[in-house]
Amino acid sequence: MSLQRIDTTSRYSEAVIVNGLIFCAGMVPDTDANDITSQTENVLKQVDAVLERCFSDRGKLVDATIFLADLADYAAMNQVWDAWLPVGKAPARTTVAAKLADPHWKIEIKIVAAQ
Repeated sequence: MSLQRIDTTSRYSEAVIVNGLIFCAGMVPDTDANDITSQTENVLKQVDAVLERCFSDRGKLVDATIFLADLADYAAMNQVWDAWLPVGKAPARTTVAAKLADPHWKIEIKIVAAQ
């Protein structure tokens, strides 16, 4: 079994690659924007960056879990998600309402992708 950790800290790794699958940590906005559209775009840029470091891309997503602080943001988040996702490459996906660790965050995304 091959296992590689990316950007490991004492608490977590940004990604762990095991046997050709990339398991990414939950990604949250690193922007001061307060709207779901900007926060979703920001998080998806982070997803792209981590996948690139792992020699993958959004077209190889296997699974996504999206945590929303408010399900009223579901439609607006989906507009950004749908524009970002390559046609015909949708992963298995779950979206849930969740109380996020920082009250400023409206979204957190956790993904699994193939290399």
